[in-house]
Amino acid sequence: MDSKTKNFEEIWKDGQISEKAPKWAAYRKIMTGEFPSPFRGTTDPLAETIKKAVEKIDQLKPEANGPAYLGTETKLQYSYPEVKNVKIQEKGESIDSVIDDVINLFQGAPNWGNPLTMCNVIPQANTAGIVASMLSQVFSPNILEGEYSWNVHKAELETAGMIGNLIGWDPTATGAIYTWGGGGCWTYAVKYALTRVLPDSRTKGIRTDAKVLCSQQSHYVQQNATDWMGLGMDNIIHIRTDNETNQMDPQHLEEVMKDLHAKGIPVALVVCTMGTTDASAFDPIGKVREVMDKYPNPKGFGKTLLYADCVVGWSWLYFKHYDFEKNPLQFSEHILPILKKNAEQYKDIIHADAIGIDFHKVGWAPYVSSCFLYKNATEFESLLRRGDDAYLQVRSPYNPMYYTLEVSRTSSGSLAGWATLKYFGMEGMQAIIGGILETKYYLYDLIANESDMVCVNPDDTGFITLFRPYPKGIDAKQQFDKELNDPALRGELIKHNRIVKAIGDKLFEWYRSGKQINGKYTPYMSFSTGFRTTKYNTDESDSEAVIYAIKSFPMNIFVSPEIMRHTMDCVKAARDEVMAEM
Repeated sequence: MDSKTKNFEEIWKDGQISEKAPKWAAYRKIMTGEFPSPFRGTTDPLAETIKKAVEKIDQLKPEANGPAYLGTETKLQYSYPEVKNVKIQEKGESIDSVIDDVINLFQGAPNWGNPLTMCNVIPQANTAGIVASMLSQVFSPNILEGEYSWNVHKAELETAGMIGNLIGWDPTATGAIYTWGGGGCWTYAVKYALTRVLPDSRTKGIRTDAKVLCSQQSHYVQQNATDWMGLGMDNIIHIRTDNETNQMDPQHLEEVMKDLHAKGIPVALVVCTMGTTDASAFDPIGKVREVMDKYPNPKGFGKTLLYADCVVGWSWLYFKHYDFEKNPLQFSEHILPILKKNAEQYKDIIHADAIGIDFHKVGWAPYVSSCFLYKNATEFESLLRRGDDAYLQVRSPYNPMYYTLEVSRTSSGSLAGWATLKYFGMEGMQAIIGGILETKYYLYDLIANESDMVCVNPDDTGFITLFRPYPKGIDAKQQFDKELNDPALRGELIKHNRIVKAIGDKLFEWYRSGKQINGKYTPYMSFSTGFRTTKYNTDESDSEAVIYAIKSFPMNIFVSPEIMRHTMDCVKAARDEVMAEM
């Protein structure tokens, strides 16, 4: 036997690393006691460590009725860019020490499950989604292809089928790719559209200024996607939105498409936003499809793609077949017609070629669990197909490595989204969504009873409430109506916008400092700096003639009427302190 081989074998004794083993092997001996055990029937360091970590991070949660942040230290524990002046230590730390450091990073982090948290569309994740996502890290299935993920691929495939069925697409023809966020979904839509409309672009690059059409309310990720895909942000054309509903104007869309058609300019992509973050607007996707069909691309170009950005609003699909007559979940008469309206606006989603959804938004799943779904899997996957790779072999019927933007893909999102779909079912999700809407309209009624406050999105049917507190003694409804419609009151609009911003900043300062009002901690809220324009600024040429508003987005299941009444008290107190300081 070769001496080198013999020396290596002598490191082990009875299957264990011997006491006289070289130093590198001694390190390995430590690691085998701390890495997850590959076999059952033994003490698993992973299970023990996770248990300790969960117990420790639970200690960061406040007592009942505590503040909306974790831990006791609310200030940032680093300065930028000095934080990066750090080196890897020569010797590693113990696993307990590392876990303690990890736990400490959560000091001051927002507690999304706290009922005082209502700053944005960021909910607490559900338990099934959390556990499923965590398990993906234990054995690290790489869902780029079948060999490395095996049955874990069912999560992505069954998501395609379940959501496809919900939309009304053929579930077996529907495809799905879990990706890095709503921005990933938008980017996939742009790539799909460019490849369909400019088929030579994959090999020769983008040599034609194809256009992307989306509404003025469309998410800013439009810039990321067109930039990173090489089309360029200058090729975005914004379609006007209705000043009351914030919906895309089909008439303006037709004017734009007719003009482009006459000039021989292709349209790669039309995007309907099916639930904007602040205004909760739903573009009329059925009418948009009708306009698109009237103006096909010139000869030599492929068919324009219709993408529905549903990352915020997708869960309204759950009410597509709800029995509004029998109302089995017993929603109030107040919100029943609103649920029905939202469901009806989502029926036309069937006309989309592709949609994007975020389970980590209105799905109550952990970050990141975004999914890009496409109606015709055969078309999408053949258009974007790449050649074979010598070091990867096809071992299963599903191998998305040939057409996805990502190569390595974690199963964390797919398992979280899939587990969420199974855990809630139709009725569970309907109950949560309807319950959040009941809360939203309870707050709406509280605001309506305050003469110096006005809800500025009363016709929006989503979860968000946007409202403007005015100084005491001002008739808020009357004042806002004038500021919205009369250019002579532009100065007063700007003045009151500054007050609204100051109130929002004050509430954030109070949340971070642990301030109490009436013996209770204050809510974690935010504000919008222009969710809509005034009626004398429809072309958006005046950056200051826009509407600021305090934002309430109560996304968790622990919120109560008492919390919402307390929220109103805190907003009034913040308003009074701001006015005193001014």
